[in-house]
Amino acid sequence: MRYAQGGGLTDAGRAARERLRLQAMARFESGEKNGEIARALRVSERSVERWRRGWREQGEAGVLSKGSPGRPKLSEKQVARLERELEHGPLSHGWADQRWTLARIKALIGRLFHVAYTVEGTWRLLKRHGWSWQQPARRAIERDDDAVEAWRKETWPRVRVSRRSAGPGSSSRTRPGSR
Repeated sequence: MRYAQGGGLTDAGRAARERLRLQAMARFESGEKNGEIARALRVSERSVERWRRGWREQGEAGVLSKGSPGRPKLSEKQVARLERELEHGPLSHGWADQRWTLARIKALIGRLFHVAYTVEGTWRLLKRHGWSWQQPARRAIERDDDAVEAWRKETWPRVRVSRRSAGPGSSSRTRPGSR
């Protein structure tokens, strides 16, 4: 059974799925066929086939869930080291400026731990450990607030295109006058 991006099952859902696996195992032992088990448990025959193969090869351990495939790839010790490295800043890791981007952090994780994360996975890892995105506290030095305000009050009203007035329209693109 495939789940949408993001995991799919809650803890209660995973527990219910585990109960189905155990019920299937009891039915294997009683000699029921895969199709009968699939209909009775309302799962696909393919899932039942996979569970039966695991049961034949490894017993109960082969039927039980292996856990969430989305478990963290870095240990707590590795995450602590990553945080120390992030505190040193991007310059110490060879980037030209002081901005940590997700792509840079992803590359750093790859370099340090030989583990591949996606950009989204990097964001989730950081968020899970209390990191948040940052925004500059001040504006650019070159910014002239008086000039910006004058432009908004004087220039913008002249160049802004006004909306067409609401009036009778036509649903035909080829003959706008017809109605």
